[in-house]
Amino acid sequence: MFRDAFLALKARGLLNEVIELPNKVLQEGAGDCIWDADRGFFWAGHGQRSTCNSLPVIESVFGQQVVGLELATDRFYHLDTCFCPLAGGRVLYYPPAFTPQSQGIIRTHVRKKDRIEATDEEAAAFCVNAVNIGRHIVMAKAPDSLRAKLQALGYSMAEVDLAPFILSGGGAYCMTLRLDRRSQVKAAMRAAE
Repeated sequence: MFRDAFLALKARGLLNEVIELPNKVLQEGAGDCIWDADRGFFWAGHGQRSTCNSLPVIESVFGQQVVGLELATDRFYHLDTCFCPLAGGRVLYYPPAFTPQSQGIIRTHVRKKDRIEATDEEAAAFCVNAVNIGRHIVMAKAPDSLRAKLQALGYSMAEVDLAPFILSGGGAYCMTLRLDRRSQVKAAMRAAE
């Protein structure tokens, strides 16, 4: 269904190409592959629905570094349910969703003062599954604790009643599909032609 939709967009001239993954490579896209504009790389989740062997494919297609994070529990089945890069270099995340090794990777790439750890209550409310636009964050209705943390750091929040959508296992970020990332490798190849 999605493949057909993207092929239709290509046929209309709205996309240049549709890239298909090799056999036995699973990558569930925006839910498990999140661009971090401040760091200039993709964070990519694997272990629940996407496979680790998708990481080099993403790097190859986009010509950008990919930092893999293994998810530890099927409760947090996609990276976007437990990890959200924020403008200014901060990251909102839920540590128990990650393996100990992946928690170490996050600590390596994100300074302590820039790590905002979500509580069990905040993660269960799907507030980490948020959309960040500059200093503004769109998310499900947040517990007071998270609202206070984010406001203290200068973020404004637009809280939306997403209760019906949360029942199906998603939040605000799940309702988006970023289409403004371009493949660096493919763009360079076209420029050279």
